[in-house]
Parts: sequence; structure tokens; C-alpha cells
Amino acid sequence: MASYFYTFVAAIQVAIAAVTFTVPKQAHTEGYKYAPLDPAPVGISFEFFAFPSYFTNVTATEQCLSNWKDLTGLWPPIRIGGTTQDRAQYDSRTSAYVVYSVSNPADAPASLTFGSSFLTLAGSYGGSVVVGLNRGKNNIQNTIDAAKIAVSEVKNLLAIELGNEPEYYSRNGQPIASGSWSPAIDAASQNNWAILVGSAVNKAQIIQAGNSNDSPPTWGAAELIATENATVKQYIKTYAHHNYPGGSVTSLMSHKSISNNLHVFDADVAAALKENKPYVFGETNSVSGGGAAGVSPTFGAALWTMDYVLRASYSNISRTYFHHGTVGNCQYCFWGRYSMGAPYYGAYAATTFLAKASFITALDDGTTNYAAYASFGSDGAPLRVLLYNSDYFSGTGTRSSQSFEVRGLTGGSLKAKRLTAESSMSRVDQGGKVTFGGQTFTDGNCKIAGTETIETLAVSNGQVTVEVKASEALLIYL
Repeated sequence: MASYFYTFVAAIQVAIAAVTFTVPKQAHTEGYKYAPLDPAPVGISFEFFAFPSYFTNVTATEQCLSNWKDLTGLWPPIRIGGTTQDRAQYDSRTSAYVVYSVSNPADAPASLTFGSSFLTLAGSYGGSVVVGLNRGKNNIQNTIDAAKIAVSEVKNLLAIELGNEPEYYSRNGQPIASGSWSPAIDAASQNNWAILVGSAVNKAQIIQAGNSNDSPPTWGAAELIATENATVKQYIKTYAHHNYPGGSVTSLMSHKSISNNLHVFDADVAAALKENKPYVFGETNSVSGGGAAGVSPTFGAALWTMDYVLRASYSNISRTYFHHGTVGNCQYCFWGRYSMGAPYYGAYAATTFLAKASFITALDDGTTNYAAYASFGSDGAPLRVLLYNSDYFSGTGTRSSQSFEVRGLTGGSLKAKRLTAESSMSRVDQGGKVTFGGQTFTDGNCKIAGTETIETLAVSNGQVTVEVKASEALLIYL
């Protein structure tokens, strides 16, 4: 009797502890908010000076991008830019991709030049390309010369950025900010340059505007849009902002923290959408400055990457370009010459969930550590559900588990793939094992390795209950 009583109490406790979500039978029903999806929402930002090296010296680059293409049918979008775009001058005389010198190969150059071959290389890429050019040096003719080559050489050119993180121009000694500098002065500069460059290349909708890093509303899109007239707006393709949440692994991967972080951008997103322009994270990653060694290469950062992409997409941030800095000195990079980074797994899982979907909704309200998303096809039918337990697990002691009850299902069974590792702190570059559906990505070449593990979930009365351990995610195919 005692044994039965304790078993009964335990069952009640499990039932109470379970979080419950209902999958809509059709998009745009049942009171949920839905967001349209870009066909390739997950992209990569390459630091300007390092871009040629990623495409000519890092074997894994093409395969890592191709893995996502295999899921979506499209090469992922890339953006070429960053701090060094405002240190770079176009040189029509050089045949080199880039010319610079550094005392330590781990350093970024203080100044550099680039030739037309740089843009020809960018033009060889099969996906859409955003090219960041220099505004900080205040040499408009040099930037126009480079923009003309970009338009002629980059066949998939989506947009041109005019400057990177202008709020830092004054402290960085950029000539354009040699006098007074403020959001209003920068906005006038951005608007003027957009007209000059857009008219010089004879292209409307060619500028990716904004590109600041400070949290809005200051330096944000809404503030910038309010200064633009119709002449400026005809040249704007997209509005972009940068975002590096930072913090510890625990705070970074927390679903509640991710949701709160993204709400900071709500007004800017709304302002861009009111202009019928996409809003993107043109440069983003876990921790600024190349990442933090104790945070950025961890599995916790991989889980953040996954949840951040999905919550951003749900928040109408149509693309997230994850920044990749100096080759060999980049804690948050998804891959390098010799090893994979754990965050790539999170990006791959997010891409799998979003692939060939047209809409996304969040089934949770973003106020707890437990997330649930559903993606839908162009016909509105549900395609996949993703469940995420963002409780931190250090790797020692008992690993907790959370029950997820998913309702509104059809059929007798479903297939699922799990994203997991030994702990939140697991690092692929230090021998830790991270898997998605039991598989890994090979160091040095990014090829998928191992036998795929598919879990079968029994559906009973239109619902299924699954366990997701702390620091894990489960992707369910509907």
C-alpha cells in the first residue's frame, strides 16, 4: 500500500510538473501570433579583412554552408563587414584580395586595402551577399568606386552597408566624426551617403541601413527612419542592427533571457515593417569582441544560438547573420581550420526546424525556461515542433528532466531528433561530444558523421509526453 501511495504521489508530481502545449492544426488560428519566414533565415557575417581567408584557406567553410543548403534548398545568406570595413580602402591597382600587415596573426589590421578580386570572390558565392563598405574614413568617392565594382561583380548582391557601428566612430577617431557626433548627425550622414551611393550605382533598394550595436531606441531603426525622406527611402533595402547579449552561459542560454533580450527590438522591427522593409540582425553572436572563452564555444551557446534564431524569427527579425572574426582567434565561430564549434550544432538544429517552412509561432509566452515552437508550410499545415529545456546543467550531480506534453497531434507515432551533449559546458574544440540526432560534424571539413538516431514517439488521444533533459532540445517531425 505504501509503495502504491508513493508511486501515485510521484505520478501526480510528474503531471503537475509537465508543461503543456497545443499545436494549432493550421497557421493563423487559435489566437497565436505568427511570423512569416525568410527562405534562408540563418546566415553568416564574415569580418571584412578575414572574408577571403574563410573562402580560400578554411576547408570547412563551403561544407558548413552547404549543409544548410541541403536542408533549405538555398545557400545561406552572408554579410561581409565588421570593424575592419571602416578601416579598409578600395585600391583598383592591387590584384590581391586584401593587403595589410599585423605583428601577430591573431590581430585584426588597423588599416588595409582591398582590390576588385575581393568583390569577385564575393560574387562567386551562390547565396545572397551583403557587402559592408567604409563610411568612417569619410572618403565618399572611394566608397562609390568600390560600390560600383560590388554591383558589377557580386551577382547575388542583396545590399551595401555604409559603415559599421557608427556610434563608436568618435571614440575610434574616425574622420567622419572629427567634429561633433550624435545619432542625429549620423542619421543625416547615412541618409546623404545612401543617396550619393545609390544614385552613383543607379540602383534603388540597395542599402542596408542602420548597422549600430548600442541597444535601441538610441541609434535604432525607428530613430533613423524618422529622419528619412522619400528620396532616401527609395534606396533602402533593409534595416539592420547588431546584437551581442553577453553574460554567463546560464544567463545566455536561458529562454526567458533570450525572449527579454529580443523584446528590446520590438519598436524598431515594427518601424521597419511599417516601411515594408525587412529588419535583420546584420551582425550578431554570443559575446562581443570575438567571444568569451568560458561562454562562446560551449554547448550552452549552441542552445542559445538555436533558441535565439527561432525567437528572433518569431519576432519578425527575418535574418540573423552570426559573426565570424579572425581565423584562429574566434571563440564564437561555428567552425575554423581545424575544429568545429559547438554553436554550429544549434544553428543546424534551428535551420532543420525552419527549413522550407513559411510561418513560425511560439507556443510559450517566453516567461519560463521551457520553450516550444511550431513551424508551418506554405499551405498552413504544421511541419515540426521544437521543445527546449534551458535549465543549466554543469555536468556534475543529477541532471534534471522536464516533461513536455504536446497536444493537437494526429496519427499514431511521430519521429524526433535530439540535440544534446554531456553538459551545458561541453566544448567540441576540447573533445566534448555534441550530437544532433546522434550525429556529429567532422573537425576540419564539417561533413556529417555517425549513424542518425531517430526517436519514435507514441501518440495517444492526439497527444504525446516526452522528457527533455536540462540543456537539451527535441525536434519533432509532424
